Amino acid sequence: MNLNNVGKKLTSLASGILLSLSGMAVAADYSASFKGTDINEFINVVGKNLNKTVIVDPSVRGKVNVRSYDLLNEEQYYQFFLNVLDVYGYAVVKMDNGVLKVIKSKVAKTSSIPVVDDKNPGQGDEMVTRVVPVRNVSVRELSPLLRQLNDNAGGGNVVHYEPSNVLMLTGRAAVVNRLVEIVRRVDKAGDQEVDIIHLKYASASEMVRIIDSLTKGDGKSKIPSILQPKVVADDRTNSVVISGDPKARQRVATLIQQLDSELESTGNTRVIYLKYANAKEVSEVLKGVGGSIDGGKSASSKSKSSSKSNLSIEPHEDTNALVITAQPDVMRTLEQVINQLDIRRAQVLVEAIIVELSEGDGVNFGVQWISEAGGTQYNNGTQVPLTTIGAGIYDAQDVTTTTSGIDVNGKPYTTESTTSGDVSTLASALSGINGLAMGVMNSAGSFGAIIQAAANDSQSNILATPSIMTLDNQEASFIVGEEVPVITGSSTGSGNDNPFQTVERQEVGIKLKVTPQINEGDAVQLTIEQEVSQVLGSTSVDVTFAKRQVNTTILADSGQTIVIGGLLDEQVTESVSKVPWLGDIPWIGNLFKSTSSSTRKRNLMVFIKPTIIRDNASIRGVSNRKYSLMRAHQLLQQEDGVALMPNTNVPVLPKFNQERVISPALRKYLEEQDNQTVEFDVTTKPDSTDSESLKSGAE
Repeated sequence: MNLNNVGKKLTSLASGILLSLSGMAVAADYSASFKGTDINEFINVVGKNLNKTVIVDPSVRGKVNVRSYDLLNEEQYYQFFLNVLDVYGYAVVKMDNGVLKVIKSKVAKTSSIPVVDDKNPGQGDEMVTRVVPVRNVSVRELSPLLRQLNDNAGGGNVVHYEPSNVLMLTGRAAVVNRLVEIVRRVDKAGDQEVDIIHLKYASASEMVRIIDSLTKGDGKSKIPSILQPKVVADDRTNSVVISGDPKARQRVATLIQQLDSELESTGNTRVIYLKYANAKEVSEVLKGVGGSIDGGKSASSKSKSSSKSNLSIEPHEDTNALVITAQPDVMRTLEQVINQLDIRRAQVLVEAIIVELSEGDGVNFGVQWISEAGGTQYNNGTQVPLTTIGAGIYDAQDVTTTTSGIDVNGKPYTTESTTSGDVSTLASALSGINGLAMGVMNSAGSFGAIIQAAANDSQSNILATPSIMTLDNQEASFIVGEEVPVITGSSTGSGNDNPFQTVERQEVGIKLKVTPQINEGDAVQLTIEQEVSQVLGSTSVDVTFAKRQVNTTILADSGQTIVIGGLLDEQVTESVSKVPWLGDIPWIGNLFKSTSSSTRKRNLMVFIKPTIIRDNASIRGVSNRKYSLMRAHQLLQQEDGVALMPNTNVPVLPKFNQERVISPALRKYLEEQDNQTVEFDVTTKPDSTDSESLKSGAE
């Protein structure tokens, strides 16, 4: 082997290695100096150096001026590329296949920019989108503040999604990361811890009332709500729960410790004004509770041989207040009982619909006849006997009396006098006829007949819609009707002197008595007494009444309509008075019988609908509905007017909750009276004291 050739080959190999190493060093370092270079040329050079495929938007125009005196590595060179495009209003969108798109910054946010997170947040001027959850503050209030810190005119954008309380940030990675850090610090400031302070002597509810009066003030404080402490009383453990800013919690805790001091054994008297409960009723409960507590303390105390109770509870009915004197621990227990008893009780609106339908039909038909050979007669109550009518006709005939004699001259004379018959018997007989009565008699007077026929039809429809509202567990009653006097007894003295009768008035009509009890949820237990009564008539003893009554206890949901009672009564009555055998002959048998048929149907239904009323809005709605119904009837009557009195005004209720306005005539009269009073005061000469008073009043 030729040594010269070997030496040449080694020299060539070493030169190649050196050239390769020098080429790698050149590829790793890039110069960043561009003076007056067209931006498209700048993008072309950077893409060639980075060995990237770049797609340039046609709207990309301009020249680039960059001065750099240092060489950049590949990563720095790419970030330098993004920085320059950002300065000139352009952005780079990196596709999944490695292709770079250069577009305007304001349209980059709608392109396929990557969604980053904490592990890969992006860097520099890279366009990214990031979803940030917020846990302690509202994104609705936070997003407007972040928009002021973002490049909204370029590719930046801040959107909030309130249901999930998250923020969606779009923009340069450096800007987005800065906004995320701001969100974290603000969200941390909104995080609130809780302190629980157990009280030894004071009452938790009273302590919360004092602190609220000090911290809330008149509601015009400029302190942010997040820095204001929230204080809640736990009466069960006699503790105060504080939440809010740490410094604010510390201030409240210090104040509570200063106020939670032991009271003196004497002079611990409080006046508690009740809002809803009755002071007299609550005092009876408190005396029992307080006596058991005070008695238990005395029994467990071993340091005293005998204990004297210092408990005193007295109601003041005029102000509906309780005056309580007790030891601090007993006082706290009584206050807890009062707070649980003195609550707004729910009400129940009970609406009832009472419907009674009644109808009756009756037919009476009878034939009575009489002749020299015999006749028919019926005393069944539906036919007036023929003999009674005949006797009445006979008594009603006039009687002619003939008197004859000789006068003073000795001549004979004859006189006739006619006396009117008695029609009372006939009138009494005819008054019993109901319907058609027709008589037939032959000319010889040896045969007579009377036919009586009557049909009746009666219908009645009673509809009542009583409505009553009452407190929970309070009985309420409702009646629409009249009072009927009923004889309950009579007495006479010896010799029938000083007789008297005792009378009692009985209520007759529609009655409703209900006691509601609100159960868990919206269920209502109702104890109901429902009665519908009326006067039927009088008997030989006294008046008679018809009464339908329902007593029951039901359980229904609020707003549910249920039926509590129903009566369906149908009665058919048929009576026949006839002559045996002859009355059974077809057609001809009607001449030998009297028939009476009647039917009666009655249907009574009662519907009840309870509705729980818990707030003023519900009461206002019910009152408005009832009030508007009455006003609508009055307006309709006003449109129809009063018959035969066209100029009569029908009174109409004002609109619901309408304020009473003084009429112009009355207002003018009052102004005139005020002016006269002022003139009188001015013309009257005042003394020195009155002059000073007038001057001060004028001032």
